[in-house]
Amino acid sequence: MKTLKSLKTELLADPDTRAEYDAMAAEFSMARELIAARSRAGLTQGEVAARMGTTQSVVARLESGRRAPSMRTVERYAQAVGARAVVHLEVA
Repeated sequence: MKTLKSLKTELLADPDTRAEYDAMAAEFSMARELIAARSRAGLTQGEVAARMGTTQSVVARLESGRRAPSMRTVERYAQAVGARAVVHLEVA
C-alpha cells in the first residue's frame, strides 16, 4: 500500500499536475494557517463554527484550501480561535 507521501511524490512528477498544485499554493497556505490556529486554540471545527455563527461544514470547506476565503471570513475565523488576522505581502 502506498503512503500519502509516496502518492504525492508520484502525482507531482507529472508536469501538468505539478503546475495545478503550484497554482493553488496560496490556498493551501491559507488552509494550513487556519488549521494551525484552530489546533493551537484546542478547538474542534464544530466549536469554531458555533463561535462564528455558522456550521461545521462551512469551517471544513474553509480549511480544505479549495477556495480562498474573503478577508471578512478570515477575520471572523481568527476571532473565533482567539487570534488576529494579519495580511503580509511579499515581493515575488
